[in-house]
Amino acid sequence: MSSVHVVALKKYYGAVHALDGLNLDVEAGTIFGFLGPNGAGKTTTLRILTGLAHPNSGKAQVAGIDVLKDGGNLARHIGHLPEEPAFYPWMTPREFLDYLGRLYGLSSSERTARIKELLALVRMEEVSRRRIAGFSRGMRQRLGVAAAILHHPEVLFLDEPASALDPAGRKEVLDLIGNLRGQCTVIMSTHILADVERVCDEIGIIDKGRMLVQSPRQELLEHYAVPAFEVEADDAAALARWAEELRRLPWVAAVAARNGAFRITVRDVQAAKRELLRLAVRSELSLNRFEEVRPSLEDVFLQLVGMENVA
Repeated sequence: MSSVHVVALKKYYGAVHALDGLNLDVEAGTIFGFLGPNGAGKTTTLRILTGLAHPNSGKAQVAGIDVLKDGGNLARHIGHLPEEPAFYPWMTPREFLDYLGRLYGLSSSERTARIKELLALVRMEEVSRRRIAGFSRGMRQRLGVAAAILHHPEVLFLDEPASALDPAGRKEVLDLIGNLRGQCTVIMSTHILADVERVCDEIGIIDKGRMLVQSPRQELLEHYAVPAFEVEADDAAALARWAEELRRLPWVAAVAARNGAFRITVRDVQAAKRELLRLAVRSELSLNRFEEVRPSLEDVFLQLVGMENVA
């Protein structure tokens, strides 16, 4: 059963086509990673699906509700964490969540139980009576997630939930999102590919307002797998000369520098396994690392949006 169903969605801003016939289908209970380069249409899509903007044409359903015809009933069925969530800084987390609970019509007993549950979930029991004004960005993001799921939404929309966080804060927020699996459908829009690869079950890649591909994460990686090897050596100059030699071989598709190593994309894996090390020895290279690598989500993303040169 689909929690989010979008057909031929279009949104224009003058001559700019932010969405150009977008199609999207997300099954209930999925953590869905919504990827795309800047300006691809991710935020516009989320604004439409949360009732904050209207498309020029197309259809959109969220939690069984027609967003375009019955958007007034949408708020009680969804949660939304924008990229920069807003709070009343003079409130404490407990006060803020209680205030939201009243807006959602939760009874006093429901609010008490739910706030206790959420403060434990986001690990904020010890700071629940501190003013939000003094919170770090990571703490504010965790509180934002708690606020977004306070009323048990069927679908949760997250716009760049970890983009501005340090590694510790990002881990906390991603762990929290992972813990929501099965409790609700999560649509996570982000440009941080490693975050999506870590936590999402299914991935959609959008570019220029159109969905390029939508697939379960592992199937996507396997489908777009490119046989490749990575090599590191002490002598960078010798390694570069060796790489230039490899480029002339018929079974080598490409050789590119990446993160201090050379990635060798091949057309024939067996030939590469037989020849690469032999050629390295003949060139008197002292190798620090030689390995066959599996494709990353970054590799797939760059293939699909045509940004290999940017990488």
